[in-house]
Amino acid sequence: MELTAQSVREQVAWACRILALEGYADLTLGHVSARPGGSETVYIKRKGVALDEVEPDDVVDLHDPTADLHLETVLHTEVYAHRPDVGAVVHGHPPYATAFGATKAHLELLTHDSVLFADGISFFEETPELITEREQGRAVATALGARRAVILRNHGVVVADKDVRWVVLSAITLERAIRLQAIASTLGELRPIPKELAQSMFADKYQERFLDEYWAAWIRRARRAGADEGMPPA
Repeated sequence: MELTAQSVREQVAWACRILALEGYADLTLGHVSARPGGSETVYIKRKGVALDEVEPDDVVDLHDPTADLHLETVLHTEVYAHRPDVGAVVHGHPPYATAFGATKAHLELLTHDSVLFADGISFFEETPELITEREQGRAVATALGARRAVILRNHGVVVADKDVRWVVLSAITLERAIRLQAIASTLGELRPIPKELAQSMFADKYQERFLDEYWAAWIRRARRAGADEGMPPA
């Protein structure tokens, strides 16, 4: 089904609300963007609204000169410039992943969640500052490379994937994988899944056909939680 501008705005708005429910809420900070397949247009959450209150009208065309954009919009533009395969980007400060980025720890392959990152995650080491300059954004995109996620040291995360559904799954799963690692590390010696086995598990665990049902379940959860004010009715 071809996505209209309005349907993309609705997807990005739902993504923001879902991520807020999953621990990404942080004042009015954090942003989600989407670049529909085959399009040069990027739609992004505007500055000034919290993730849990984003409505479709709060999702703007990144290239609109009148749009009120976040200071760190270059995180999105530079990832898209470097990754033609990417259709959606998330930047946020989820507590476990952000705390993880303030340590020397590495992501261990401990659970099915970590299988999504069997090929590893990246780290951006250059600065903990806001990423506001194009050169900084380019450096983050370079650090991300071909992976799904990059941890910004002492700052937060950038997650990139093929579309909005996938980027939400990757952002949620990254935070859950790190949270479970934090729990496991308090219980005893860690027992990682061998990397080759984790890579072979990926195809069964993370199938494209699952994404629509995951997306529908996230929206149902948001509606049950009362997080659908201002959103299109079911």
